[in-house]
Amino acid sequence: MRSRLSDLFLVNVLTCGLEVCMATGTIYIPPMLLEAGMEERFMTMVLGVGPVLGFIFIPPLGSASDGWSSRYGRRRPFIWALCAGVMLGLLVIPHAPQLAALFSEESHQRLEVLLLVAAICVLQFCGQACFTPLEALVSDLYPGEEESRRAFSVYSLMLSLGGCVGYLLSAVDWSTLGATAYLGGQEAFIYSLLIIIFLICLMSTAFISEEQTAEHLGGGSEAVRKASNTWNLCSWPRGMSSVTQLLHQSLASFLSVVPRLYSLCRSMPKVISRLFVAELCSWMALMTFVLFYTDFVGEGLYNGVPSATPGSLERLRYEEGVRMASLGLFLQCVASVGFSLLMERMVAWLGARTLYLSSVALLALTTAVMTMSHNVVLVTAMAAATGYTFCTLQVLPYTLTCLYHSDKQVFFSNNRAKSPVRRDELEKINSSTKYRSSNGCVNGHPVSIHSKPAVSPSLNVHVSVPMDMSPSPSQPPRGMCLDIAILDSAYLLSQVVPSLFMGSIVQVFHSVTVYMASASILSLLAVYFASKIVFDRVDMEMLK
Repeated sequence: MRSRLSDLFLVNVLTCGLEVCMATGTIYIPPMLLEAGMEERFMTMVLGVGPVLGFIFIPPLGSASDGWSSRYGRRRPFIWALCAGVMLGLLVIPHAPQLAALFSEESHQRLEVLLLVAAICVLQFCGQACFTPLEALVSDLYPGEEESRRAFSVYSLMLSLGGCVGYLLSAVDWSTLGATAYLGGQEAFIYSLLIIIFLICLMSTAFISEEQTAEHLGGGSEAVRKASNTWNLCSWPRGMSSVTQLLHQSLASFLSVVPRLYSLCRSMPKVISRLFVAELCSWMALMTFVLFYTDFVGEGLYNGVPSATPGSLERLRYEEGVRMASLGLFLQCVASVGFSLLMERMVAWLGARTLYLSSVALLALTTAVMTMSHNVVLVTAMAAATGYTFCTLQVLPYTLTCLYHSDKQVFFSNNRAKSPVRRDELEKINSSTKYRSSNGCVNGHPVSIHSKPAVSPSLNVHVSVPMDMSPSPSQPPRGMCLDIAILDSAYLLSQVVPSLFMGSIVQVFHSVTVYMASASILSLLAVYFASKIVFDRVDMEMLK
């Protein structure tokens, strides 16, 4: 048991380090793209490339990890490969101007932008994808329901801690240090510090013992070889050395996404589809705030110019605004940690419906205040308040999925019961039930903005009402992993949509305040769709 506890600590060391890099990298990406001369609309599109790549390739990577077999285990080779991509991004991003100057003097700026965009895409994709084998490794090491819940609680806290450290690093002015001037500025110093932190955290995975994983799964290496392919997007055979085969498999995986998504949407139960739409709108509102908050503060509140000459007054004001925005996101992360510790009691006291609706309504209010106010202290306080929404979206959607799977015949059936229960009986049943978590109910995406806590242990429902809703023999039972993957896709898509359109909207209105106004409008839309979510059996009866 002591060895498994040490393994959990070693896994979470890398989890924390990876989240530090993702949080800090997210802060500096928009300013660095704008400073390189990229237009606002193209800058926002670059932020969507990483999530798009993750949406396409993370499921095949997860499938390949399930079927992998080596002396280093089946998770660590993928963790190390993706961490190498993270390291490459951290190395190239701050030194893109110098690398561009080495290769070309005539088209220096264009090559700098290309290197910067490529490095950012690699960092975002590899960083987000690396969380998948890390979560799988935690699940492998702690397969039982009770121990898995505790393990993912530690995992969640380390993610939040990593986000706090990442945002705090960005909020500090490092320009007074001699090492900052030697390395070439604040960004270069921060990324050098991130590389050191990440290397130390990555070394911890070398001491993880994966040999016990197969024993807990039952069947040793044979179980690993027969691991199921949930998405079945590609086979990814072991020992594949041909580049042509790899490209062919990747292309087949890409082409199979659209028809499989269409088939998935057709068979999606109403409760899942409603939850998916509400979560998509909620995450779009929150991600519009998080992704562009630094640019909003730097340009809108501090009147800075990111493309101004380094050392000029406009550039210094913008950099000061970025540091203040980092402080606001740090306070958001701290608030999220506090609410996550209280979430169990809050659900028991207020109920899941009140918490979800109040969280998106609060996001609409805070972003509306930020749209109208130019007071830095008030805007920072509003940014911290969004931690309540951030925490709620990380817990309740996956908790509701556990609720649906606790009684599939009720929530996943479109048929009426032969002997329907009266509304007063349903209300009595609903008021007497309590929630508790189910194994595996955790958020599947990173971030800083990408944090994923375990589900609160007080959220689940165990009731039984006589219903004639036995599933068809031809239909396999619906799995928890599939529905969690659907909700995770809402998180990825929530980054893509704002990235594609927000830059053009800002150029039309000639103001970065549109970022916060758009987040507020999306929050109101999320409130509407959140009211359509099925939170209990009473809602399910009314839906029929």
